[in-house]
Amino acid sequence: MWWWRRPGVDSGGRPAGSRHICDDWKPRPRRRRKVRERSSDVRDRLRELSSSGRLVLPFPGGGMTRQRFRALASLSAEDTVLGRMAEAHADAAAILHELDGPPPATGQIWGVWAAEPPEPVLCARATSSGWVLEGRKLWCSGASFCTHALVTARDGENRRLFAVSLTQPGVRPVPSSWHAVGMRESDSGAVDFDGAQATEVGVPGAYLDRAGFWHGAIGVAACWYGSACAVARPLHERAAKGRADEHALAHLGAVTAAMHAARLSLSAAAGEIDADPGGDRLDARIRARTVRGVVEDAVTATMDRVGRALGAGPLCMDAEHARRVADLTVYVRQSHAEVDLAELGRDIAGEEFTWPDL
Repeated sequence: MWWWRRPGVDSGGRPAGSRHICDDWKPRPRRRRKVRERSSDVRDRLRELSSSGRLVLPFPGGGMTRQRFRALASLSAEDTVLGRMAEAHADAAAILHELDGPPPATGQIWGVWAAEPPEPVLCARATSSGWVLEGRKLWCSGASFCTHALVTARDGENRRLFAVSLTQPGVRPVPSSWHAVGMRESDSGAVDFDGAQATEVGVPGAYLDRAGFWHGAIGVAACWYGSACAVARPLHERAAKGRADEHALAHLGAVTAAMHAARLSLSAAAGEIDADPGGDRLDARIRARTVRGVVEDAVTATMDRVGRALGAGPLCMDAEHARRVADLTVYVRQSHAEVDLAELGRDIAGEEFTWPDL
């Protein structure tokens, strides 16, 4: 389906040369290599992509949303952390575009630091020379290597969004604040702000009050999908070599069905976003939570079935595969699981029941 092709025929049975959302979503050829420090590799690759302009992706709703999702999935198939950081940069660019902020410059790497747990609280303070940020922010992906970030902060009851240069003295990553095994190289620890200069983007609340917020949430699911495609590759390779027993083949069939549903869900969502980019926020929210639920289920099933089919061997002796599974296990938990499903159910309960309609 998504990782193999019959000669002269594409994955949907069409003549070769036609294209669909998965055409470019195959990971690079697998390389046997020693376990190495990846942090510098991910950073160097991000800098390379930014400097070459390859982090400039089509904006959601601009008529090329499928291409955007395809690019994010492709980068995530290459490396889960790389795809996650590319998605954040692309999301920041889309937010700045929608809220009339300055576009990211070539060579910059942007993050979006918008998590707001009850504590600590990052505060924004207006001064005669502009806004400054003070306090600690948690869950800052790319804390030590992003050059800029969109950061949410509180000004009394207002939640404001700011563009911040991370190279200024008032911004300091907190050492030893990220202890993850999976997604370790994303460096998503805490950052302290001490009078850091910040430029407000949009009006208070504008970051969340957009259909584009929910379009961006589907971009994350495209990354999950791309990474899961790469997780499934060793199972396909074993079957292609004739070394899979009936149970492994059944797992491959189940993975194929699950990932096909995820692919179709992403593709359909891209078309709907392009047809109505600034549409109703409720529709956008329902779409995003539905697609994320479908993709999360497919990703979870893929990791489980590949592990059951192949056993512990690849997880213990294939460093790339083991790392990818560990990374994706953490990354997919960016979903809020049953909380999101309950909110989706609440939204659907208020809608007319139209499910039999094809």
